[in-house]
Amino acid sequence: MENRKQRIENLKTERTPAEEVILRRRSVRLYKKEQVPDFMIKRILEAGRFAPSAGNGQPWKFVVLREPEIIDGITETTIKICKLFKSLIDYRIPGKRWRLPIAKFNIALKPAELHPVPFGACTLIADRKLGLFHGAPTVIMIFKDVRGISNPDVDCGIAGQNMALTAHSMGLGTCWISFAKLAFQYTGKWKKMLGIRYPYKFVTSLSVGWPVGNPDGMIARPTHEVDWYENGTKKVVH
Repeated sequence: MENRKQRIENLKTERTPAEEVILRRRSVRLYKKEQVPDFMIKRILEAGRFAPSAGNGQPWKFVVLREPEIIDGITETTIKICKLFKSLIDYRIPGKRWRLPIAKFNIALKPAELHPVPFGACTLIADRKLGLFHGAPTVIMIFKDVRGISNPDVDCGIAGQNMALTAHSMGLGTCWISFAKLAFQYTGKWKKMLGIRYPYKFVTSLSVGWPVGNPDGMIARPTHEVDWYENGTKKVVH
């Protein structure tokens, strides 16, 4: 009991190591060319495997890419598809205002995917102004088992977060890369190359490598109101 009381007192003024890793993690978009040792990647994968999942179903498949030719190939395929999207629905280009109704129709069909943020990134990737994997020497791809119970997308997200935080705790950098799904959603080339068959479907990926500089550190983030119910009353906390 005394140990618990002391721990609670310490927590009032000190963060735990886990909190420090979570709060100081940053998305890294510039990596050194030096490869990450195999044993570190294996431990990162193990952290992903230990993520909680509905019924402990572990509805995922991890694929590690360390071949530059494959990473570059998926990048080029994604760039080509982004260029196609840009040529069809980017109405912001001078003289292409006529594309606006087409863009609005597609946005209505896929509001999340064609939100201004990913739509803007799509055009940057098409113009090679934004790298896909940002030069990372290792990419961990996460595929979901579509037969997974409850919500396999959430389970894969938790596994990915476990891996991202573990990598950060080792001094590595990571970045979530979901745009690579275009290479799997609109072509069969890379599914065939990597042996991805039913029941697996691409969810997202993590670039992993040694960051250039020291990007770690807490930054200001917007707060969200939380409804807190206790002792028969409701209050709003931040």
